[in-house]
Amino acid sequence: MNQIQPYVRSLADKYGRERECLLPILQEIVATEHVLSQDAMVEVARELNLSAAEVYGTASFYSFLNTEPYGKYVIRVCKSIVAEMKGKKEIVDKLCDILKIKVGETTPNGKFTLLETNDIGWSDQEPSMLINEKPYTYLTPEKIVQIIAEYQANGKSNNHQQIN
Repeated sequence: MNQIQPYVRSLADKYGRERECLLPILQEIVATEHVLSQDAMVEVARELNLSAAEVYGTASFYSFLNTEPYGKYVIRVCKSIVAEMKGKKEIVDKLCDILKIKVGETTPNGKFTLLETNDIGWSDQEPSMLINEKPYTYLTPEKIVQIIAEYQANGKSNNHQQIN
């Protein structure tokens, strides 16, 4: 028996084995394991009596369910039309320049992954991004320099989101 089986079984015991339990189970696996491995998805399918294709289809639909290993800090830049209009391109360009990676890549040291994602819920405060679960809003290239420098130095930023 592989190591993921008892873990997935415990999650199915916790959430249930109905179709509507799939998303919470996948979310908890990502929260704990940081990635949804193929083995985990197959095991979830077995526990919930679903096809592996259905589990993978659900996992690949949601950008927050990582199906490949990402860096310690996952940067998700909002790519909504509002973000585009408010300067998202400059933010992404600055991130690529600082991190020396392209969107969809992870830094060689495994510290940062840069992604673009659909609306993250801060459309009134664009451009915005998440680093893991922490939101950053009203971004400028200068703020990006400061935020990334703080994460590189001590693994967190004191630059909190701005809310009107």
